[in-house]
Amino acid sequence: RRINEPLRISKTAFKSPDSILDPTMRLTALSPMFTTDRLAETIEFYTSVLGFQCISYSKDYGWASLERDGLQVMLNTPNAHLPFAKPQWTGSLYFYTDKVDEIWDQVKDYPRICYPLETFAYGMREFAIYHNNGYLLKFGQSIEDEA
Repeated sequence: RRINEPLRISKTAFKSPDSILDPTMRLTALSPMFTTDRLAETIEFYTSVLGFQCISYSKDYGWASLERDGLQVMLNTPNAHLPFAKPQWTGSLYFYTDKVDEIWDQVKDYPRICYPLETFAYGMREFAIYHNNGYLLKFGQSIEDEA
């Protein structure tokens, strides 16, 4: 397979005739909510490193909402409904951008780099950094967008 050749994946292999959720009920947004015992430090990470704006914050409720470019991230402190020993998540957040080189130039001196800016065979130019709580944040741009 060549880099610019699209993957051919059968969509019908994943269709379920008996979905629990009615497909006419639209899902309109997805906002990750990270649990942290370092709320102020995490707000500082998102605002000073990634340029988000804190649009809502409650110390009493242990909650904050941050936005940038139409993206939203929510933060909460541990509570009785969720066991919490340390931040944990096995995935990553993938930020799509049309300026990956410029973003890399601005964060490349950040001390918690997972991997530097690189062009991958699957058609993305990307890099990754670790969130102050250890979560993995990836930033990528399609190499077709660079042309």
